[in-house]
Amino acid sequence: MPAEAKGSGPIDAEVLVVGAGVAGLRCAAELHEAGVDVRVLERSAAVGGRIRTDVVDGFRCDRGFQLLNPAYPAVRRYVDVPALRLRQFGAGALVRREGALATVADPRRAPRLVVPTLRSGLISPREVAALARWLAPVLTRPRSVLEAPDTTLSAALTEAGVTGPLRRELLEPFLAGVLADAEGVTSATFARLLLRSFALGAPGVPEDGMRSLPEQLARPLGDRVTTGIEVVGVRAGAAGVEVDAGDRTWRAEAVVVAVGGEAVARLTPLPPVPTKSLTTWWFASDAAPAPLPLIAVDGRRRGPVQNALELTSAAPSYAPAGHHLVEATTLARGTDSSEEAAEGEVRAHLAEIYGIDTRAWRLVIRHHVPHALPSQPPPLSARQPVELSDRLLVAGDHRDTGSIQGALVSGTRAAHALLRRRGPAHRPAAT
Repeated sequence: MPAEAKGSGPIDAEVLVVGAGVAGLRCAAELHEAGVDVRVLERSAAVGGRIRTDVVDGFRCDRGFQLLNPAYPAVRRYVDVPALRLRQFGAGALVRREGALATVADPRRAPRLVVPTLRSGLISPREVAALARWLAPVLTRPRSVLEAPDTTLSAALTEAGVTGPLRRELLEPFLAGVLADAEGVTSATFARLLLRSFALGAPGVPEDGMRSLPEQLARPLGDRVTTGIEVVGVRAGAAGVEVDAGDRTWRAEAVVVAVGGEAVARLTPLPPVPTKSLTTWWFASDAAPAPLPLIAVDGRRRGPVQNALELTSAAPSYAPAGHHLVEATTLARGTDSSEEAAEGEVRAHLAEIYGIDTRAWRLVIRHHVPHALPSQPPPLSARQPVELSDRLLVAGDHRDTGSIQGALVSGTRAAHALLRRRGPAHRPAAT
């Protein structure tokens, strides 16, 4: 928690940003573009925060279940998506049912899959109509959904009449992996906003891995980003802010703390934000497990795998030539890795989902992500304050929505709050 600054001295930057995740980098880039002398301090050896990519034996393995959706408004505005060479996945899913692996796809984007979708046994006119009525407001008037009463995802689906196999076997297992929530207790408003982005855009991965996104955001900042230095204290006073990091004290006129919700209490008066954890498993295979590059779920809910995705059919760069890479997501039962599902359980469940033998698959790497997402219970608070004082601000997806969209927006809001204080010459353009 900040204390009064002691002493004075020349400043190292007008603004210090603590954390080089998406929110911190977006904030710094906005300030830098406006002519503000800004510096970013990052604890890790590379930028990205939770968005990182490990390259293991030529396989690109993102930490956590990471996809970039070009339909996010902030992505369209602040990210050069073509430069990332986004490799997009099919608009649909493979669903393991008793005796069959069913295919369900969006008829607008995959008209050739209309027949298998209708034959899947998951589609009934009544349930589809109920789901469409539930989603219609967020597709046409998203602000009205933010202003409406909120409840849990499970309660909202039941109230809307979405109670059949489409919900039980596809929607719930799919969202369980994406939201890290197998109980359906996430805000229904947040879930609807997320489904809106899937309806409007086709998520994918950059050719060089998800790390390409924060690397692109950091590029305009050049040497203004310092990695490998941990901030351990922030002291705010009338004349400025002092930040203890590494073996020295940095001075600035203001500081933006852009760390994860679980760590924000170390440097600000805010309480820690509850988070959800998950584990991602990366397997190498000599053949694609399915003919379509679609996310796969177990509609029977009989094992630890929430969803699986073979990345290389859509993104060949994720594996060496002649190999395939399959990602599986399991939900953590705590921050202790020993509480996670065993590799044998995951491998056996993947064999059931795809209906193939997975014993020859090689585990490339396993990532346990203890703070993968901020919890988003109802009622959703989509715009939490970023200004804690005149000289202390905070940014992160825990201040907006738990997504890349939320991180980009919160970083921009923090930058704009600082620019407004600096007068008309630095005032941000209307957004």
